[in-house]
Amino acid sequence: MKLKVCGMKYQENMKNVASLLPDYLGFIFYDKSPRNFNTEIPELPESIKKTGVFVDASIDFIIEKVGQHKFKAVQLHGNETAEYCKDLKSRLEHYIEPVEVWKVFSIKDTFDFNRLSPYENVVDYFLFDTKGKEKGGNGYTFNWNVLKEYTSATPFILSGGIGIDEINNVKAILDTNLPIYGIDVNSKFEIQPGLKNIEELKEFKKLLSVDN
Repeated sequence: MKLKVCGMKYQENMKNVASLLPDYLGFIFYDKSPRNFNTEIPELPESIKKTGVFVDASIDFIIEKVGQHKFKAVQLHGNETAEYCKDLKSRLEHYIEPVEVWKVFSIKDTFDFNRLSPYENVVDYFLFDTKGKEKGGNGYTFNWNVLKEYTSATPFILSGGIGIDEINNVKAILDTNLPIYGIDVNSKFEIQPGLKNIEELKEFKKLLSVDN
């Protein structure tokens, strides 16, 4: 089970979070976000997969940022179509190391999982986040009972308002047969947007017993 810390913004904070060795670190390229990334990424441990997060961006822009920052994963947080994802995957194939493509779907109380069908065998992972006024970082969880209706074999990442207070619920859902690939955390571990609380992340990782 993988751990991703998203919404990184400050270089020294990135180094401190990276010292905890999460599997992924996320960098948001969306100018409406308070966590919008516009600086350089310091050298990080090779084991950490840097992830670019985009919202309805052009494929050319994504390719540019993947090349610039050596991203190993791309998270699509807008209304990107399956055809768009296919085109992006095709453009990413020339990289020596594979670049994962994640497609985000936002959930509140209900969700039509038939919407995922066009993306099957196209994206590497789905990510389920909380539907709210913001494109991520809303600070509260969605109704995880909805996931009982998930029948796809495509692994997914669980996101949306996950913090230390949710640890028992997280452990409970990880004990199910759902194909959960990872947990994505963000706003519940922030001192301010983009600045993560290292001690709380360390505690969460310990409670979750995430093995790297």
